[in-house]
Amino acid sequence: MVPRIDATATGTVTEQPKLPAEFADLEQYSDWCLGSEPLRYAKRLASSMAEMQAFYDAITARAEEAIAYCDKFPLDDMPEDVLNLMHLLYSMIIVSFPVECWKQPKVPDSGATWLNCDSEPRP
Repeated sequence: MVPRIDATATGTVTEQPKLPAEFADLEQYSDWCLGSEPLRYAKRLASSMAEMQAFYDAITARAEEAIAYCDKFPLDDMPEDVLNLMHLLYSMIIVSFPVECWKQPKVPDSGATWLNCDSEPRP
């Protein structure tokens, strides 16, 4: 997803928030707003445990509130910022096992095994 960028009258370029204003504190993790499972998995593998832990701690603290916020909108007509918030929740799920159980990005003892996801949740 390409970030929205605005240019002010003075020529200053600013990036628009990806998340609803109510979740501005999570904006620093907006690079986890990824629209597919393969992208989220690749981000997980490319992230350090410290990065995943920080993201996980921030989003889980607000997860129930974020889910309730997303539930206010129909799945087939979500505003882009709400869809990004939902993608952030999906990313929380994909880092949950590495953070809570394995303490590493890859599945332990899996070698070169790779699993493709044929279907995934879609709004």
